[in-house]
Parts: sequence; C-alpha cells; structure tokens
Amino acid sequence: MESGMPLSGGQRALIRESWQRVSGSPVQHGLVLFTRLFDLDPDLLPLFQYNCKQFASPQECLSSPEFLDHIRKVMLVIDAAVSHLENLSCLEEYLCNLGKKHQAVGVKVESFSTVGESLLYMLEKCLGPAFSPEVQEAWSKLYNAVVKAMQRGWEALPEGD
Repeated sequence: MESGMPLSGGQRALIRESWQRVSGSPVQHGLVLFTRLFDLDPDLLPLFQYNCKQFASPQECLSSPEFLDHIRKVMLVIDAAVSHLENLSCLEEYLCNLGKKHQAVGVKVESFSTVGESLLYMLEKCLGPAFSPEVQEAWSKLYNAVVKAMQRGWEALPEGD
C-alpha cells in the first residue's frame, strides 16, 4: 500500500504510544468519534440503518446495540492499521473490500475526510496535552494511507454497482 510518504520510525512510535492510551476503551472513544462525525455531517445518520429502522436522532443511533457493534468494528480496523504500521500493504485487500462495502451502502468518498477530522478530534479529546502537532501529523499520514486503500475499492467497482 503506497502511503505517499512512508511513516518514519518516530511517527510509528507516536501512533503506537497514543493508540495504547485510547485502545483500552474502544467503545467509549468510538462514541466520541461518531458523536463528532454526526455533529459535523448530520446527513450521514440515514446511512446507519439496522433491520430497516431509521434513527430519529444521532443519540438514538449512538445508543443502539447494532451501532455500538459498528463502533467496535471501526476501532478494530484502526487497531489493525496500528498493528501493521511497518507493513500496511498486508491490509490492502481487506481495506479495498471495506471500501467496496462502504460504497455499496451509499457512503461517499468525500465523507472519509469528515471521518478523518472526527478521528483527530477523538484523539485530541482523549489524549489531551499529549496530542501534539507531531502526533496529529503521524495520525493524518496513517489515516490518509488507509483511506487511499479504501478508495481503490471504489475505483474497482463501476458506478451504480
């Protein structure tokens, strides 16, 4: 997986260290991420439906067991990326398929920049003063590499499929 500019050893260390502080409470921190996501883009809420049930509010969605399960999955993807910082290319096929799944349910590629903003917001809230500009830059690089792989899943599918 080409990540544009590869992560330096120092950046990988910053990501691992900061993730270690967050990963112990994935649902709690994932709720921060998705609360921020719905604040930034309320139009994403209708994409989350379980058993054909439309949520009336972000709060209703954020408290549903199915959505909490989705949060766990998102946090596991981040965890996998952190675990494979030296060899992100081993996640290429998985991330491409994840991109295809997101496209199939109507997620727009542009929404991933809002998700990235929400991820950085969550890290900032959870890490406090430890969220330095260097930590932010390292996470931005990692997130961009993950999104590029997911976008390749979009490009592999013809529009409308």
